[in-house]
Amino acid sequence: MLFEDSFQTIQTPSEGFYKDKGSKFLAYAYPIIKEEEAKQYLLNLKELHPKAVHHCYAYRLGLDRMSYRMSDDGEPSGTAGRPILNTLYSRELTNVLVVVVRYFGGTLLGVPGLINAYKTVTEEALDQAQLVTRHMVQHYKMKFAYIQMNDAMRIVKEMELPVISQQFEMDCEMILEIRNTLLERFISRCEQVQGITIEQEPENGV
Repeated sequence: MLFEDSFQTIQTPSEGFYKDKGSKFLAYAYPIIKEEEAKQYLLNLKELHPKAVHHCYAYRLGLDRMSYRMSDDGEPSGTAGRPILNTLYSRELTNVLVVVVRYFGGTLLGVPGLINAYKTVTEEALDQAQLVTRHMVQHYKMKFAYIQMNDAMRIVKEMELPVISQQFEMDCEMILEIRNTLLERFISRCEQVQGITIEQEPENGV
């Protein structure tokens, strides 16, 4: 997996519902690419469900198993965030946030009951989701003089690189999307052409 740059995530938001002893669990799954999105979705759901007793969540970003965050939001430790996260791991999904909103039904479910509820409703939301394969990418800015347009375009076309933006004047620049597995080859190709310079763009959380 070290050099693998593909991952599975969900295409669009999806929802799940589970009920146990009067308690209602509503799961919301979202595709995300940065932490700020997770925070915004969480705020939106707190506004949407102000009377819910818990807003528990977990999300995972990238291919590193350490890039995650979870919260039990007042539930007994390990009964909410962890089952949500474990479901993302078991399904090998990343760049996904799942928030479970709970309305208390008056009867305590106990630790096994809570773990089951959070796991089941997360699975329900993910079952409704359409999965999609994406790639880990980086953005690079390529700079060159106008007379080197052909050299630059040859690299872009041969490597089938998506162009994010371009500006062709006397001094030209293009921002390109490079899959991680192609990065070494891309840098090497550019270094072979005199007058082409490249620099990595800020990630913007991607």
